[in-house]
Order: sequence, then structure tokens, then C-alpha cells
Amino acid sequence: MTDLERKLYRIIYNMSRFRKNPTIQDLKIKTGKHEASIRKAVRNLMSRKEIEWDKEKQEWRFK
Repeated sequence: MTDLERKLYRIIYNMSRFRKNPTIQDLKIKTGKHEASIRKAVRNLMSRKEIEWDKEKQEWRFK
């Protein structure tokens, strides 16, 4: 897991614990990265089954 992926995992995990799904804008502010790199890192996390999006409940699930 890269540093950005680890950071995004922690941000998404911590924000979702309080029932707030982070937006791309939230992630850009908290990481200081561009949208393309954030999307790529989140896709990598999802492809490795570290996180997944539950469409029915509209929330993240974690490994």
C-alpha cells in the first residue's frame, strides 16, 4: 500500500465511522493531491479488496 493509499484509507475509514462519506473535495483538501491521483489510489484500494462501496446502504465497507 502506498503512502497516499494508506492516507486515503484512514481518512475514509475515520470519516465513515461518523456516518459522513468524504467527497472528492474533502479528500483533495485533506491530502493536498489532485483528483486524478486520488481516484487512481481509491481504485487501487478497491481492486485489492481493501475497501468496497455498498450501493444499497451508501457506505464504505472495510477489510
